[in-house]
Amino acid sequence: MLNSFPQVMTIAGSDSDGSAGAQADLNTFFARGVYGMSVLTACVAGNSFGIHASQALNPEFINAEFEAIAADFKVRACKTGMLTDSETIMTVAKQLKQHDFGPLVLDPVIITKHGALLLADEAYQTLKTELIPMATVLTPNFYEAQKLTGITLNEPADFQAAAEKLLAMGAKNVMIKGHHAAGQSIVTDYVRLADGQEFWLSEPYIETTHINGTGDSLSSCICAEIAKGHSIEDAIKTAKKFVHAAIANPIDVGHKYGPINHHAQ
Repeated sequence: MLNSFPQVMTIAGSDSDGSAGAQADLNTFFARGVYGMSVLTACVAGNSFGIHASQALNPEFINAEFEAIAADFKVRACKTGMLTDSETIMTVAKQLKQHDFGPLVLDPVIITKHGALLLADEAYQTLKTELIPMATVLTPNFYEAQKLTGITLNEPADFQAAAEKLLAMGAKNVMIKGHHAAGQSIVTDYVRLADGQEFWLSEPYIETTHINGTGDSLSSCICAEIAKGHSIEDAIKTAKKFVHAAIANPIDVGHKYGPINHHAQ
């Protein structure tokens, strides 16, 4: 049957070392048994030591990528990663409104897991107004959730209040990723679903430098599981376990900050 195999799409930057961005997404799609496609928004020249150069792709080319995929394939779910600037975000939002690429998993790449800002204020505001209302699942990290909501996350009630604000912005389901604080032995995420259900997901903290692409891989796994017909709840729970296994079973790649292991199950 034409286009019957589950197809998914990442809208993200290309990381030349393969540890993050579209490459991490595509590795995850393959590992989860779906066919992955990509709309590249930027290209990054980097390795395990760091980023050495980057180049944003122009909106005309990004539009061409979208149109080529829409003309031929049946994308059942899609996800976003790094969107670089306000013009790129507007281009992506327009395409997502124009074509049916299935549920959207929005990884709001605003702030790194270490707290460094990645988007200029104009682009940040555009993401809030244009893409968050379109998100089937929104997956901010600890710092991004604080930035988006203005709520400092200290207690469980803070996570719940932040999720309420994110839902009020238009996201249908929210997963706020926790962070590792000094003295903690586990990392806990908070999930609030569209039907009002909430739950916490915890896994032991693993001390390692091989964590590049964890957020990309988590959102990609959620996307893949949705495309296969699983519920949002099951997709999120599967993604949490998938990423934990990928961190817990490292591979020896690179000299310094390495990728997670998408082969681990």
